[in-house]
Amino acid sequence: MPKLHIVANRLPYSISKQDNEYQLIESVGGLATGMKSVYTEYGGKWIGWSGLNSDDLNPKEAAEIDALLEEKGCATVPLSENDILEYYEGFSNKTIWPLFHYFTQYVDYSPENWETYKRVNQRFADRVLDVCEEGDTVWVHDYQLLLVPEMIKSKKPGVTVGFFLHIPFPSYEVFRILPWRMELLSGMLGADLLGFHIYDYERHFISSVRRLHGYEINFNQIHAEERIIKVDAYPMGIDYDKFSKASTAVMQKTIHERSDLHKELEKYFMVSPDRRLILSIDRLDYSKGIPQRLKAFGKFLEKYPDFRGKVTMIMLAVPSRGHVEEYQLLKKEVDELVGKINGEFGSVNYAPVWYFYRALPFENLVELYNTCDVALITPLRDGMNLVAKEYVASRNTQTGVIVLSEMAGVSKEMGEAITINPINEDEIAEALNTALTMPVEEQKERMKYLQNRIQRYSIFKWAGDFVQDLDKVKLLQKEYLAKKITSSVYNEIEAKYKKAKNRAIFLDYDGTLTPFHKNPLEASPNEELFDILKKLIADEKNTVTIISGRDRYTLEKWFADVPINLICEHGVWLRKLGEDWQTLTSVNNDWMPMIRPILERFVDRTPGSFIEEKNYSLVWHYRKAEPDQSLIRANELKDELLGMVGNLNLEIMEGSKVIEVKNGGINKGIAALQFIKNKKYDFLTALGDDWTDEFMFKELPKEAISIKVGLKRTAAAYKLESVDAVRDFLKKLGDN
Repeated sequence: MPKLHIVANRLPYSISKQDNEYQLIESVGGLATGMKSVYTEYGGKWIGWSGLNSDDLNPKEAAEIDALLEEKGCATVPLSENDILEYYEGFSNKTIWPLFHYFTQYVDYSPENWETYKRVNQRFADRVLDVCEEGDTVWVHDYQLLLVPEMIKSKKPGVTVGFFLHIPFPSYEVFRILPWRMELLSGMLGADLLGFHIYDYERHFISSVRRLHGYEINFNQIHAEERIIKVDAYPMGIDYDKFSKASTAVMQKTIHERSDLHKELEKYFMVSPDRRLILSIDRLDYSKGIPQRLKAFGKFLEKYPDFRGKVTMIMLAVPSRGHVEEYQLLKKEVDELVGKINGEFGSVNYAPVWYFYRALPFENLVELYNTCDVALITPLRDGMNLVAKEYVASRNTQTGVIVLSEMAGVSKEMGEAITINPINEDEIAEALNTALTMPVEEQKERMKYLQNRIQRYSIFKWAGDFVQDLDKVKLLQKEYLAKKITSSVYNEIEAKYKKAKNRAIFLDYDGTLTPFHKNPLEASPNEELFDILKKLIADEKNTVTIISGRDRYTLEKWFADVPINLICEHGVWLRKLGEDWQTLTSVNNDWMPMIRPILERFVDRTPGSFIEEKNYSLVWHYRKAEPDQSLIRANELKDELLGMVGNLNLEIMEGSKVIEVKNGGINKGIAALQFIKNKKYDFLTALGDDWTDEFMFKELPKEAISIKVGLKRTAAAYKLESVDAVRDFLKKLGDN
């Protein structure tokens, strides 16, 4: 039975040593909670690092730890001190982390760290390859392992690979800064399904793929060389019931059962019942906007003096990467700001900021969630931010207000929160005033909607949806690969080819016989293509025809020395071997002066685009234009043209990076039928790559061997993945 394996930097257990024996401590929350049920249910393994430096372990200790983890369904990847320094602390957290969070000034471009990152990613991939079998599914997690999907896929293509990024994916303009951008994208594209928290990150990723790799992308499907890769957004949830039940249990405890923190909070309210609490919980990281938050709180106290002595911000800053200079400077700044605010607005009996520089146990967190009136969550950039969801799940009274940064991924799900720009200190101060003065009825109304939504899309629903979509991707890929010309399929076609006495072969040009070029006028055939065609033509049983959207002058010039039939401009012109050019239908070009100014206007507005004029059609090319802008312009052009072409008996044809306006009633299918009319062919084949060739596939007789080039949906009977595959296919036929 196929298994599902989880791959993450860390295993879902931490390891402690007591009385010379190693013990496992189960991790709680976040990924560990959501993935545990998934990989155990499917009988898979969790592959990751144990958290211990392998240099500090002798072989016996390492074997003992591996055995303990093996019992829990875990497979370990050892990391040395140097690995941790250069792969984890280095490339992962000094290069990818700041860049993906838009802190480009902190990015370290160390080639040594990059080499270690590659080496460690390969080690993770090798461990996965040891564990998994063909037909299994592997789900890789986060920015430390961006190269792993491709490393797995290249060795075991039958394994389905999912990848989820738990941090933002930056815009193309930021991502392109990285010297190793192509390698990272290629690594991620080894996955069959890529998940991001929100659509913005998905959109940024797709934009980078389109610009750097040039793959065709339809909606959220990337058409790579031999695969369809799906990209989608899955906003990660939490274990809602765990927080809700813990909150109820905490508040039902007697005074003697309560924690020291809870007792201190009770004393606080006994001394001053009208006091209000604002909660700030974060890892001490520059992406969290903690200094800006403190300054905004100081501005709030300055602007609304009535709240002095009545409002306290509890700020929990969890230590993080304390040995890194940027983090040391951040802590120094935060310490100074806390001291400044407390010194300026505090008194003997009042501290505006309660500052905790440490992590707190789960129970204490729930106590804070339950007690604080406002959650102040203002990261400068955050992939998701689960603190906001945990706060909502813990508010069993349905009171409380969230002041939330619009830069946090979770803001897309929390329209009922008060959203702010985390840099705008005045806006945050105003938001705090709004939150603290909000009527209880309005608080409950907002909280009710938030709780319903977050409870519904829990971490278990999140994980289940992703796994379900992985299965759907398998089916999608099978649909596209079902018609692929395998060796056995080729043998069947070859047998028909050999048996036939009169063959007609129709070949599209651009995207079929030759790759697309940024400048279509430079896509002339090379010697390899001439050799292939001459071999086919040399067989007197073959009638070979190039059927293209190109103009007749270009094809006539390119194939002047090749005895081949030519059909041009999608079926307007035909030149049979040894004959003159003739039109296949009644056409005119009187309409061109009306349409050309429209196309010229779009050329002016779209740098890199240009107009090609044929005898009976006008073509707007945008292959050299900026990808995202050109797609917008293409849609605008189609909309504008649609209002005119109906009255002029014209058609709009959309090819690969082109929009062509031509006379109606003309297409490759009609042209091909006219060509074979009154002739008896016992072998018919047609090869083409875009939707203009679909007319040919549909119009030709059912027994025709129609072949689509690429991985798009098609009416063709078979598929070849690329121009190289087409040339190999034709070479084999020619060799017969």
